[in-house]
Amino acid sequence: MRFRPCIDIHNGKVKQIVGGSLKDEGSFAADNFVSEKSADYYALMYKESGLTGGHVILLNKSGTPEYEADLAEAGKALNAYKGGLQIGGGVTEKNAKSFIDMGASHVIITSFAFAGGKVIYENLEKLALAVGKERIVLDLSCRKKDGKFLVVTDRWQKFTDEEVSVKLLEKLSSYCDEFLVHAVDVEGRQSGIETEVVNILAGSPIPVTYAGGVSSLNDIHLINEAGKGKVDVTVGSALDIFGGKLSYGELCDLCRNL
Repeated sequence: MRFRPCIDIHNGKVKQIVGGSLKDEGSFAADNFVSEKSADYYALMYKESGLTGGHVILLNKSGTPEYEADLAEAGKALNAYKGGLQIGGGVTEKNAKSFIDMGASHVIITSFAFAGGKVIYENLEKLALAVGKERIVLDLSCRKKDGKFLVVTDRWQKFTDEEVSVKLLEKLSSYCDEFLVHAVDVEGRQSGIETEVVNILAGSPIPVTYAGGVSSLNDIHLINEAGKGKVDVTVGSALDIFGGKLSYGELCDLCRNL
């Protein structure tokens, strides 16, 4: 198991938010933590800790002044740790290469890969032509509806018809290098993990990272067990570097030894 660190940016600030609270209207989100430090501070911390494959996520809607502020802040992180971080938020085949040129190792795709509730394979093919399959991370963040975990898009506000399953992971694995999956209903709540989601992710044929609900080192052990040692983890709000109680140093040490 690898610990994949994160830098979430909203309204131009490094933040940790309650995942399901994000709204485009008024650029609103319920904040768990707003950092006084800039994104490059965290990027350098992760670099010094030897962590790779972390996620920089732009949480505002593309085309808004707030998104441009997010992008400027993200640029600081990518410049500070070239090749060590991935970036997502508003990525399309038209701008994907620009993020790689800024220093990102991968681009993270969500909304561009879906339309009308379905996967748009043509868009995935366009992205592969733009930057290469080996630089694409497909975000399959999900929420539970009618007993199924369905992929959500548009900053987790819209349900698709696509159920997160081993079958879907296998089908989509030929279009990307990794998957990233936030269990949105528990994201930012430090209320415990979504074990059902982790069980599904254990069947992924390519690297996959889970996020959502982690509050303690015991949760890390639960993910490692449910994920059969094959699922990586992202932790945000619970960490002491983001105002939480979970030691960043202890988490790094634990994941290195699992």
